[in-house]
Amino acid sequence: MVLDSPQGRDKDHQVIASGPARSVAKPGKSPDPSRIRKIAEEYYRSGQYYCSEAIVRTINDEFGLGYPADIVKMASGFPIGIGGAGCSCGAVTGGVMAIGMVFGRDQPKDPRIDRCLCLSRELHNFFASRHGCLCCRTLIRGMILKSPEHMRQCIAFTGEVAEETAKIILRERDDPVGADCPTHSDPQ
Repeated sequence: MVLDSPQGRDKDHQVIASGPARSVAKPGKSPDPSRIRKIAEEYYRSGQYYCSEAIVRTINDEFGLGYPADIVKMASGFPIGIGGAGCSCGAVTGGVMAIGMVFGRDQPKDPRIDRCLCLSRELHNFFASRHGCLCCRTLIRGMILKSPEHMRQCIAFTGEVAEETAKIILRERDDPVGADCPTHSDPQ
């Protein structure tokens, strides 16, 4: 499935798949986390985007967030552990950026930062509990970059994080207060 090409965008730069146009989330219709997983995985598998870019693009499109298509540029420095340095997993950083796109603040001292930090920490802890760490260098130790083994793992991480990010957004988007999140002064 080709998701992005000069012929794969509509007039608003939204990705369309071959055949009928892909639908963007409409009021009353929730995006499907498993579909989000598949789309993000395909972006990575096809070489169109790396992990963080695939997640930001997919969440923006599937939730109809309205950011311009070039929002993906913001995520372009994070793959392979921040620019290839092997630090934080690019999939997780992409998920955190997507959470910020929905729950982040846009004004100084906006208290929404507390909720965004809480949900970002939740995604971090989800991934760390499943894989032991977020260090890209450790996660891909012994693998050759772009080898079939590396690709399988990073495609899977991209899909897993995209799906979990979507679940967090779906669960939290109807809760205007975010009552279950502690303030940022409580890092626990």
